[in-house]
Amino acid sequence: MNSVTLHQPPKIVFGTNTIRQLPDDLQSSGCKRVLILFTSPLRSVVDTLSPSFDNLFIRTQSLEYAFGEPTVGYFHSLLKEAREFRPDCVVGIGGGSVLDTAKLIAALLDSKQKTGDVFGKNLLSGRNIGLICVPTTSGTGSEVSPNAILLDESDSEKKGIISPFLLPDACYIDPVLMAGLPPKITAETAMDALSHCIEAYTNKFSHPVVDNYALAGIKLIVENLEAAYKDGQNLEARSALALGSMYGGLCLGPVNTAAVHALSYGLGGKYHISHGLANAILLPEVMKFNLDACPEKYGKIADTIGENTALGGIAKIKSLSVAYGIPQKLSDIGIEASEVENLADLAMRVTRLLVNNPKEVHRADAIKIYSELL
Repeated sequence: MNSVTLHQPPKIVFGTNTIRQLPDDLQSSGCKRVLILFTSPLRSVVDTLSPSFDNLFIRTQSLEYAFGEPTVGYFHSLLKEAREFRPDCVVGIGGGSVLDTAKLIAALLDSKQKTGDVFGKNLLSGRNIGLICVPTTSGTGSEVSPNAILLDESDSEKKGIISPFLLPDACYIDPVLMAGLPPKITAETAMDALSHCIEAYTNKFSHPVVDNYALAGIKLIVENLEAAYKDGQNLEARSALALGSMYGGLCLGPVNTAAVHALSYGLGGKYHISHGLANAILLPEVMKFNLDACPEKYGKIADTIGENTALGGIAKIKSLSVAYGIPQKLSDIGIEASEVENLADLAMRVTRLLVNNPKEVHRADAIKIYSELL
């Protein structure tokens, strides 16, 4: 049995309308100046909370996140604004990009470290600012993970920062905030969460404790995605996806992901394909590649989602993407054969994830996987 270290936020608040507790909880923790990072569709949520903050004599500054996946340059611009306000707590409300950025703002706000100093594992020297994460998608699980990702424009690489100091002090998982997600984003983010669970369960460094999270997440996502996709206001389905995503996030610290994510990074970094979409396209093909390395694990995944064989389970995962309008080929999203070798080169640099894969991935393997999807 592999050794494992579990890092989780000390406080996880889960349930409908739990966001309403946030102002009182912040006051109880002694916060006086709160920076709220959010995306524009969530302006109404921030506006709804503002009177409660005012009544509790908590000064707030709202900072709108107006970008896609965060780059180093954009992060620096937000960090500059945050430093001018000098908060004692940072609250991120949004998808994974917003939460990752909020986590890094809190960690680097009063630090002498630069972003280039902290890419990698356990390089952050600490965090003195409070941190709260409020997810509004069921995808990254960033609200419960010690991970954050930035795109480095200098080399078009997505780079990870992994540290216990990136774990929020608390997270509020409120399915009501996810009810307005469009079907397309619902599907893509759910496939991202599903890939977290599958890659953790089949990981070279998997552990029985984390396996419990992974299998529970797989079951919740597969069984509830259709209902959430068809009716975004279905709070029972939204709650199930949110829980599945949370389980996926809890897998990221102790075990993390593998080849699916490594191969997706170039698609996001250089070609700006959304993370969930890239993972959704790659997931079935990488599962087929890994099958002979851990057939019993893929058999258990199949059993968990109601299929009799490992290949049947892989086919069912693929059918989810088909059913919810996710492109099945890289060529469908503008990737040409001439770009495959460059993608493979980018993927082979993500050694921190490739080392987790149950089967060794060589450059030729990466080229074959990409080519099968053209």
